[in-house]
Amino acid sequence: MNLRLLISADPDRPVLWAQGRALSARLLMQRVAALARALPAEGRCLINLCEHRDSFLVAFCAALVRGHTNLLPSSRATGVVDEVAALNPGSYRCDDELVAQACAAGGDAIAATRCDFELPGDHIAVKAFTSGSTGTPQAHFKFWRSFAGSTAQNALRMRECLEPVYGSARPWIVATVPPQHMYGLETSIILPLLSDMAVHAGRPLFPADIAAALAEVPEPRMLVTTPVHMRAIAASGQKFPRTALVISATAPLDAELAVSIERQLETTVLEMFGSTETCVIATRRTASEREWHLYPEVTLAPDAEGASVNAPWFVAPMRLQDLIELHPGRRFTVFGRNADMIEVAGKRASLADLTRRLLAIPGVQDAVVFQPDTPASGGVRRVAALVVAPTQTPEAITDQLAHSVDPAFIPRPLLLVSSLPRNELGKLPRDQLLAALRNSK
Repeated sequence: MNLRLLISADPDRPVLWAQGRALSARLLMQRVAALARALPAEGRCLINLCEHRDSFLVAFCAALVRGHTNLLPSSRATGVVDEVAALNPGSYRCDDELVAQACAAGGDAIAATRCDFELPGDHIAVKAFTSGSTGTPQAHFKFWRSFAGSTAQNALRMRECLEPVYGSARPWIVATVPPQHMYGLETSIILPLLSDMAVHAGRPLFPADIAAALAEVPEPRMLVTTPVHMRAIAASGQKFPRTALVISATAPLDAELAVSIERQLETTVLEMFGSTETCVIATRRTASEREWHLYPEVTLAPDAEGASVNAPWFVAPMRLQDLIELHPGRRFTVFGRNADMIEVAGKRASLADLTRRLLAIPGVQDAVVFQPDTPASGGVRRVAALVVAPTQTPEAITDQLAHSVDPAFIPRPLLLVSSLPRNELGKLPRDQLLAALRNSK
């Protein structure tokens, strides 16, 4: 079955805000058509290296119009991109410059561009790569019908939050996350295509920049972000325009932080639960709920090692490594990832919970608790912590942590650093943590 690339009853409906103006569906597709003509005929996979969200959106659509697949490396580092290219012979690369050149050569001058383009539902729209446990890039295939199914649920849940105040008004998305990773792709690229929503082209990082981007677009405004950015917002004292909805993912969100953001931005905070393999499958109002609400038609079957999840838009059931308990009413609780549970001296604890307790200490701005590699001597594998706390000492932090943590899980070492090695999504790659630990000793 064929499915639309762009849901647009009105070709003049806005899809994108770029360079100080709104771009319509018609104008977007004119630029897509211009780039599609410039793409190599012999290639079948486009490695999307565009850093600007508007260029990424145009390139993403142009690949699909040509019947190609978007390849999304886990990072734009040269070695990572080369590995992905080697795994996909005949692939080609597209960056901001290529998009700009194609659009300048006639992207706005095509009189009769189709806004009703369709592609097969079983077309592989995306191969998203993660590093995998061995470091070799692992490909996750995404069919267009899978995006259509999950996006319909995302849009429905967001509109349920917006409707009491804003009715059916078109939401405008401002995202602090990049479009190259699944969370940013779902919320800032696929949503504007497959629902009546529009997106700001920027990727603001600092609170003042986020506020400025939100002020550029009409109400209702939606902020797609992460707990890292939300902590910066909460501590900034920055004034923000009224924001209808804040979407959070990539790391567990603390209820206290969610409450603070709701007050500061006069908003509702909606946290999303999913993975690269599954896309979003559940949400919760973190300020007032601990349990997650499973999307309709998604099934979840927990076991001792994680959970099996399935949905009509999945190609096959997927595995989650999260430890989950089901509740009545299609709700569930997450107790952490299976790999997140550690054992020291016969006792068990969650690294995420230890990190949460560390972050609750006054003066701690950012922190992570993790378990380094097993000692060469075969001794006890303790936990370590990297902490950003300019006004604290390691001894003072350890003393306060001892009030809520078993002695076996007090981090040794606990090192103060100026910043944590977070990637674009605010996550902390293990190799970077180990390097930071070595360099800080």
